Amino acid sequence: MPRLRSFLFSTLNGYFEAPGRDISWHPHDAESDRYSNEGLDSGSALLFGRVTYDLMAGFWPTPAAAEAFPMVAPGMNSAEKIVFSRTMKKADWANTRVVSDLLEEVRMLKRTSPRDMTILGSGSIVSQLAQNGLIDEFQILLDPIALGAGTPLFKGLPHKLELSLASARPFKNGSVLLTYNTA
Repeated sequence: MPRLRSFLFSTLNGYFEAPGRDISWHPHDAESDRYSNEGLDSGSALLFGRVTYDLMAGFWPTPAAAEAFPMVAPGMNSAEKIVFSRTMKKADWANTRVVSDLLEEVRMLKRTSPRDMTILGSGSIVSQLAQNGLIDEFQILLDPIALGAGTPLFKGLPHKLELSLASARPFKNGSVLLTYNTA
C-alpha cells in the first residue's frame, strides 16, 4: 500500500509560514538541495493545495528556478503533481491534474496508487488529512529561527495527534529534519 507523507519546514515555535505567507526565513543551501533531490528521486507523486501549487507553478518552470536550483528544478517539473482545489479548473504546470474532492481522492490513491505520495507545504491540506488519519509520515524540517507570528503547523487540529520519532537528521546550517510516523 502506498504511503502518504507530509513535508513542511517549521520554525522552532511551530510556524510553517510568517504572516503574508512569507517563507523567506527558510534557508536554502547545497545540502538542502541534495535532500530535495533525494525526495524527488523517490518517484513520489507530489500533492499540493491551490495556494502552494500557485507558488510552486509560478517558480519551478522558470529559467530563474533552473539557474538557482539546477539539481531540483528538473525533478519538480517532471514529477507527477496533483493539486486539490474546488475553484481551479485547469493546471498549466507539466504533469499536473486538478482534483476537487481531497478526502475521497486521497483515500482512493492510498488504495490504488503505484507510488508513494508527498504533500509539499499546503498547511490546510495537511491539517485536513491529519484530522482524518490519512498521513502516514510527517517530515518536518525544523529551522533554527523563531517568529513573532505565523501560521501554526497543525492549525485547526481538533484532537491530539500521536506520533513516533522515526529519525532525526541534522543539517550543517542548524536545521534538523525530524521524521515521525503516525502511532
